[in-house]
Amino acid sequence: MNTVSSGTAGPPIVAATPKIHSAEEGKLHRSINWTGAFWVASGVPALVLFSVGGIAGNTGKLAFLIWTLSMIMGFLQSFTYAEIAGLFPNKSGGASVYGAAAWVRYSKLTAPLSVWCNWVAWSPVLSLGCSIAAAYILNAFAPQPSATSAAVTDWLATHGANLQMTDAEKTAAAVAALSPGIRTWSLFQTSFGPVSMSLNAAFFIGAALMLAVFAIQHRGVSGTASVQKYIGLVVIIPMFIVGVVPLLINGVNWSNFSPLVPLAAPNAPASGEWNIAGWTLVLGGMFIAAWSTYAFETAICYTSEFRDPAKDTFKAIFYSGLLCLVLFTLVPFTFQSMLGVEGMLDPSIADGSGVAAALAHMVGGGHIVESALVMLMILALILSIMTAMAGSSRTLYQGSVDGWLPRYLSHVNGHGAPTRAMWTDLCFNLVILAIACADATSFFFILAVSNCGYIIFNFLNLNSAWIHRIDSAAVPRPYRAPTFVLGLGVLFSFVNVVFLGAGAKVWNPVALWAGLITAAMIIPVFCFRHYVQDGGKFPAEMFEDLHVGTERAMAERKAGVLPYLALVAGVAVLLLSNWFFTI
Repeated sequence: MNTVSSGTAGPPIVAATPKIHSAEEGKLHRSINWTGAFWVASGVPALVLFSVGGIAGNTGKLAFLIWTLSMIMGFLQSFTYAEIAGLFPNKSGGASVYGAAAWVRYSKLTAPLSVWCNWVAWSPVLSLGCSIAAAYILNAFAPQPSATSAAVTDWLATHGANLQMTDAEKTAAAVAALSPGIRTWSLFQTSFGPVSMSLNAAFFIGAALMLAVFAIQHRGVSGTASVQKYIGLVVIIPMFIVGVVPLLINGVNWSNFSPLVPLAAPNAPASGEWNIAGWTLVLGGMFIAAWSTYAFETAICYTSEFRDPAKDTFKAIFYSGLLCLVLFTLVPFTFQSMLGVEGMLDPSIADGSGVAAALAHMVGGGHIVESALVMLMILALILSIMTAMAGSSRTLYQGSVDGWLPRYLSHVNGHGAPTRAMWTDLCFNLVILAIACADATSFFFILAVSNCGYIIFNFLNLNSAWIHRIDSAAVPRPYRAPTFVLGLGVLFSFVNVVFLGAGAKVWNPVALWAGLITAAMIIPVFCFRHYVQDGGKFPAEMFEDLHVGTERAMAERKAGVLPYLALVAGVAVLLLSNWFFTI
């Protein structure tokens, strides 16, 4: 038995020691402590590489401030997640699963929405990360000339006068003409709606990387943590060096940080004003930054795999948050100081393929240093991919165990790895990879739609904490967040909805609506599991985790109409912010 504090005066409350699962039971294994989860989550800082150029292209000199404010919000929100995770020592899958347990009393459809949206947010990290890593590998073996290279200049001098198009289109034509054939080769390509799809060289390289990560994950979380510890050290230390050394050598170029005003238009260096259009671009930056800066909450995906959940859960998310707080503020600041807005607007920075070259230039290195940094960037992306597969597959697994998702996802192998969930992740992401590898527009469309799900998940889970406080007040909490921090989380939940309503359109005009449609796809999936497979009843384990024992006891709703009012208010804020903020 463990004695834990409930966070209130009086004698300690005795909580049952978490059940230790064996391989024969077909359960996840309790094989790691908080440091293992920290290393599995250490791939999160690499997510800065996904959108550092895109955010700079939309927010200009405000970019460093966007990253800093977003990271501070994410860090403060994590204390809420640490509390609700402590309520469920036998669950895996992360904050969405813990939050769903609060909402299920009030709406059977809202609860699985939390789990689904978290998976929709995390799973595409596999395909997006593989697409960038594939671009690095392709650049190493079949480099593409830059727009300012001598070869492009000579080609334009020879052929440019015969082309009837804009200068930007002429430059793009020159780069395409001088690029190796493998860069334009595709086995199959098509377009549908706002995106394209291509089975090109980058796709096949990315697919190979994804399969390699799958093979590592197949060994279970203990083996994954062991591998990621060493990759993490190789990646995190150089990221820190790259963030510090250029500032020590060259100082801070303060002219790259002022004036603090939005851009007049996306992807153009001209300064704008603090008007509605400017604020919309800023909110678009906050929207997409949240996808990266909040993501360290994945450290609590492994609660049922901790040897001592009461101690390990808080430490895992807290120290992961500190790591991200340092790197997500330092790296974008140094980028902006060294490159300026014009440098960060380079297309190769926006799509991620030129980040390594920029880093080499920042530290004053030549070709050898650049090649080493390319390898480090590939490792960093693989680290983020491993983090995503570990977290998102466990979300699918626990969603199946709890009765939200189809039964077949609840299977684990002898190593305690949720292999069917991992195969589902893999197949889904092979489709997404074909879209992400097509072009930058398709890449950011996938990123924006994914983040729509992430914001919905955050809204539901930040509000789930106060629902748990009301409905499960007597349940012991190994960590109890200060009440004002919980209140701040509720405030941030609505601020995040503003980011969603105002900011998604910055990345694609239909991103918000595509994101909402994607979120709604859980309804038929859940209805199939709950009403067809389970006959309208939840698994008995879910009620035990809810601390109510039976389905009849679950009908008690101490929070009354407050959860419904929160949902209505969230929808209202979403629609109003979408209507008011325009570019």
